[in-house]
Amino acid sequence: MYRKGKIILPVLIFLIVISLAFAAASFYLYQKEHAQNIQLQEQVTELNNRQRVTEEKLGESKKLASELELKLQESEAKVDSLNKEMAQAKSELADTSNKLERFGADLEQQKSLREDLENRLKTAQEEGRQAKEQIQIIQKQKAELEDKIKNMESGSAGVELGKVVVAGEPVVIDNTARGKAKAVNEKISAAAAKAEKTDKKTQVASPAILEGKVMIVNKEFNFAVINLGSKDKVELGQEFRVTRDGKYIGDLKVEKVHESMSAAGFAAELKDSIKENDKVTQKAK
Repeated sequence: MYRKGKIILPVLIFLIVISLAFAAASFYLYQKEHAQNIQLQEQVTELNNRQRVTEEKLGESKKLASELELKLQESEAKVDSLNKEMAQAKSELADTSNKLERFGADLEQQKSLREDLENRLKTAQEEGRQAKEQIQIIQKQKAELEDKIKNMESGSAGVELGKVVVAGEPVVIDNTARGKAKAVNEKISAAAAKAEKTDKKTQVASPAILEGKVMIVNKEFNFAVINLGSKDKVELGQEFRVTRDGKYIGDLKVEKVHESMSAAGFAAELKDSIKENDKVTQKAK
């Protein structure tokens, strides 16, 4: 019995030690698991907080994206409007450039016409001056002839004399003097008529027939723009001859009239023949 007690006691001690060790290990594992649970809870809480912050940021991002999309649409609308305005401005600029070119060509044409008129005026003035010189010469000859007639009248008593009117006064001369006086009077009348004609030509030195040139040729719609307009008395339906270096090209018919230029149509077969700077001349009605 005593021996059994000795055997059982160590076994109990061993079992107690093992139980204590197991309890200690269990407690350690419990503490460790508890700490891990606390750590996991903290991580879950942190993750929840992060998720909430992320959701808030996502909502703000969506809101910002909507605002940016609206601004983008407004920007696209503004860009479209600016593109239209730019296209209109380019069109107006091109139209203005074309008008400036046409005005420049018209100005050059006007300068050329002015020079031509000035040359004609100078020619008319020169003709008038020459006519006046001829009149002065004839008047001098007339005065000399009158002096001769007076001398002949005073020195030829009893000779049958005729009468001729010189400068409004009746003068008695013989038949030979009468013929000379008549010739002088005729020369004076012719010179006076020429001087009057020259004076009229000097006062009105404008061409009877309009002349100009082709500025632009539109082959697509078969019309040309000429540098003659309403200020030149151009009318709708008026026809012009087109020539180049004196060679006849074809005819134009005015379809639209502006102040300093006109649009005139031509036959389709002339679209490759008519060129810029070709001469146009008004056709006689």
